[in-house]
Amino acid sequence: MIFVTVGAQMAFDRLIRAVDDWALRRQRDDVFAQVGPSELKTRQIATTRFIDPQEFRRRVSEARIVIAHAGMGSIITALELGKPILVMPRRGDLRETRNDHQVATARQFERSGRIATAMDEAELMDKLDTLDAMSGAAPVPPQASPQLIAAVRGFLDAQIK
Repeated sequence: MIFVTVGAQMAFDRLIRAVDDWALRRQRDDVFAQVGPSELKTRQIATTRFIDPQEFRRRVSEARIVIAHAGMGSIITALELGKPILVMPRRGDLRETRNDHQVATARQFERSGRIATAMDEAELMDKLDTLDAMSGAAPVPPQASPQLIAAVRGFLDAQIK
């Protein structure tokens, strides 16, 4: 199954429409999308507006691949579960979000080599056609490393003194 998620705060119809168009052209019946408060009527993919956190984690766990906005919850959950994730960020200039923080997030994670990104619908379509070749990275732990915790603790201790 391909799991698509846009978070719960706002719709991201540009992403959902592109995935639905791709799934229709490729006759894919294995796509399920969580679409948020969207009124978009899809033609090929199954959708739901909202899912609870337990259902979200189960869907990610069972997915072959995750396609998502550049929300931290979506990215971190996919990485934690070792799932390949393709991210298309919301854009401020298209009024999909307040600013381009999702573009910055996507680019930073892409530089780490842990996610694939598509910055627009054309790039998304190209990458959707290579989904079956994508593989996940080794899962990340659900908590910070002891070294990071010690570094932050040391920094905070130095600030208090």
